[in-house]
Amino acid sequence: MKILVNDGMHPKGIELLKDAGHEVDTNSIPQDELSSKLNNYDAILVRSATKVRKELIDQSPNIKLIGRGGVGLDNIDVSYAKEKGLAVYNTPSASTRSVAELAIAHLFGIVRSLPMVNKKMALDGVNDFKSLKKTASKGIELEGKTLGLIGFGRIAKETASIAIGCGMKIIAFDPYIDEGEVSLNIHPSYDFKHKINVKTTTKEDVLAQSDFISLHIPGGQGYVLDSEEFNQMKDGVGIVNCARGGTISENALIEAISSQKVKYVATDVFENEPPTDERLLRMDNVGLSPHIGASTQEAQERVGLELAQSVIDFFS
Repeated sequence: MKILVNDGMHPKGIELLKDAGHEVDTNSIPQDELSSKLNNYDAILVRSATKVRKELIDQSPNIKLIGRGGVGLDNIDVSYAKEKGLAVYNTPSASTRSVAELAIAHLFGIVRSLPMVNKKMALDGVNDFKSLKKTASKGIELEGKTLGLIGFGRIAKETASIAIGCGMKIIAFDPYIDEGEVSLNIHPSYDFKHKINVKTTTKEDVLAQSDFISLHIPGGQGYVLDSEEFNQMKDGVGIVNCARGGTISENALIEAISSQKVKYVATDVFENEPPTDERLLRMDNVGLSPHIGASTQEAQERVGLELAQSVIDFFS
């Protein structure tokens, strides 16, 4: 089969496809040219950049499979594709650890003022060292704090696992899950296996009780955190979003930061990517990363191999 890998793929995934006898084209086709070229392929594999919408599906009747390297499927019209008889695959577990570690990394950073310190050290660290040290010496520890998780799927549970290891208490809200099991991941050289059962609670409880709130939800459902939700939170709360842009109202978040309702913020995702509103980018107390949650070497390899195997199994 002829397969278009349009947004890149780990070399091991490409190698696996070729070893199975498939022809793999890694020359990315611009979105506006796909409608005239996609019908030359049997399958298309994408990440988040390429959109596979109804119109493109209709213009490509030869396509039999759409693959998404990653968790979310919001750039694919999944229901319509399945109605047309197309197979749709993603890699829901491959990037779990990578996203969870980034969420926790952001937590560590914002409570110790690392976003501000990094910016100002680079600009005037030599002349203003003592002042910066004084400003950044008011950090807090994560141990003993409550981390609220909105969404309690794979990534949220992995985030909870790391947070529990840091001494944090976990509460979670998920409308589809009553309880979930969190495994404490210890290096295999240690003879230690333990699991903790976490019962989910209401969204209102998570908002009211959490010292920090981390989002782990799909996009496409509108704002999950808006002015009403911020008003229900503790004063001085921290917010982390390594899930999807558009799940938090950036206007409401900026207002909450300005009023000091929200003290700590970190985000890997934005309402528009690249961001068009520079206000968040310029705030000293906001930790930023450019949508890299799943972008570790290990995750990229797992994504490539998992998606390639799904394609091989389908066409076998």
